[in-house]
Order: sequence, then structure tokens, then C-alpha cells
Amino acid sequence: MIDARHITNLQQATVTLWHRQDVANPYEGFNFVVCEQHKFNYLLWHEEDIARSPDAGDAKIAAVKRAIDQYNQQRNDWIEKIDEQIKREVDRRNVAVMPGARLNTETPGATIDRLSIIALRIYHMREQTERLDASVEHLASTRHKLAVLEVQHHDLTTSLGELLGDILCGRKRLKSYRQFKMYNDPALNPYLYQSQPRKAG
Repeated sequence: MIDARHITNLQQATVTLWHRQDVANPYEGFNFVVCEQHKFNYLLWHEEDIARSPDAGDAKIAAVKRAIDQYNQQRNDWIEKIDEQIKREVDRRNVAVMPGARLNTETPGATIDRLSIIALRIYHMREQTERLDASVEHLASTRHKLAVLEVQHHDLTTSLGELLGDILCGRKRLKSYRQFKMYNDPALNPYLYQSQPRKAG
């Protein structure tokens, strides 16, 4: 079953778990796909932290940048896989799309990606509210930000639930476009294809 609350509970639970033990994906089916997409956001988040460390040398920054590109590509690939899974469920149920049914501004996969990132923000912002070395002003500021994030998370979860309900009932159409990321494609990134030796003849 595809359920918005279950999706967000999975994301929040795994963020907490992965900070205590190795990153792993124990799920199956649709939940596996959601968790895998979420995993790349988690890995991407922590590489971004390393990239901003003042102690990181040039070689480390270059390695981190390559890892960020790779994780971001995988993150986007798995957004598309989420939408593919939902489309399969629509087809499996033989959902009759209502005449005049509209497209949403973003797909469920893109919304689930946003919720994944908010789950990470909530976890790390909550850490800031619990710091023993922080000033009173810092604690007050981060508590306010955490409250805003939690409202945002609730609102977006509700919106995702409504969108999934509309799609699975035929009130909205699901149409997923490939994102065609260019920077990792050696045929589309000029810095990559121009560096390749020309073929003779």
C-alpha cells in the first residue's frame, strides 16, 4: 500500500537509525524504492557537510565533489523510480483517469524527495536544540526553526497524501518526465566530450 504517513515515518526512522549504525535498506517493494532514494539524500547531506569543512584540503574537496555528483545523480534516478512504481500501481488497479484530470506541478516522487530532505533537516536541527555548548540565543533560534520545519513536514505530508489519493482515484494524471541530467553524461557535458580523443576517420 502506498501511504504518505508510512513513507514519512520510514524516512524519519531511518535517519535516526543510520546515525547509530551503518546505512542499510531492509525494505521490499515500494518501500525499498522509497528508502533507497532517501539513502542517497542522507549520503549527499553528509558529503556536503565535509565539503564545507575548513580543514578539508584540495584533494579531499575534489573527492567529495565527485561523490556529491554521484549521489545527486542517484538521488534523481531514484525519484524517477518512485514515480515508475506509482505508475505501475495505477496500471495494476486499472485506474480510469477522469476527463479533464489535471497534472500536478510536481510528481509524487519529487514530493517524497522534498520530504526526505526535510526529515534530514528536522533531525539535524533537533540536534542543535540539544547542544550543551550553545548560547541561549542559538537554542531559541533553532527551536523556532525546528517548529517551522515540523509544520512544513506536516503540511507537505498531507499534500502528498492528497496527491496520491487523487492519482489513485483518477482525479489527477501522473506523467513523469525524465530529468536528463547533463553534467554526468559524457555525451552532453562539453568538458567531458571535448576531453575525449577524436576517433580517426
